[in-house]
Amino acid sequence: MTEPLRVVVADDQVLVRTGFRLILMSEGIEVVAEAANGVEAVEAVRRTRPDVVLMDIRMPDMDGLEATRRIVTDATDGPRVLILTTFDLDHYVYAALSAGASGFLLKDVSPEHLTAAVHLVRTGDALLAPAITRRLVERFARRDCDTASLHRSLAALTPRELEVMGLLGRGLSNAELAARLQLSEATVKTHVARVLAKLGLRDRAQAVVAAYETGLISVGGGVSAP
Repeated sequence: MTEPLRVVVADDQVLVRTGFRLILMSEGIEVVAEAANGVEAVEAVRRTRPDVVLMDIRMPDMDGLEATRRIVTDATDGPRVLILTTFDLDHYVYAALSAGASGFLLKDVSPEHLTAAVHLVRTGDALLAPAITRRLVERFARRDCDTASLHRSLAALTPRELEVMGLLGRGLSNAELAARLQLSEATVKTHVARVLAKLGLRDRAQAVVAAYETGLISVGGGVSAP
């Protein structure tokens, strides 16, 4: 029997945490801990080792962005972080992705979308529509010395892997990649896994950011030579 998916809910509002807990539990998802601020969230993750963290951005003592940074740097195989907020602002989305989050949802999300999102990010997928991804990354992507080592690492990719990386940067799903490259989804998954491993990226969300920050994807949407 498959073990239930385990989640930590971090939000400074008790009613919000309660609502999310009830929604998740009704779908067989186990809420192993709740946190009212970033400090509590980091401690709860270390104590319970969940699969996914639902993380509010604006919280007292330590905000969700800093808590996300600490959680994803604590362990290479740690939980996926799904950011939840009432603020639909580009700079929050980009900051969350840069901090290591795997997705971004507004708090008025439907119960069905919430539970689907938790399952989705657990598999390593990024939860961002391609149009939103392009808009925010083109606007906020940094191209500086911090990306130099990653840029050099692009040279380690095969031509096919480089092509896959460019398409990941555009937000394509495995099915879309398979159709574009005329490959099976199983082969695409292998290529994606190798790209992430070679570049030391946590998941597809980080691949999107890296593709823009290294200049692999140009602002106009084209793929550049590494």
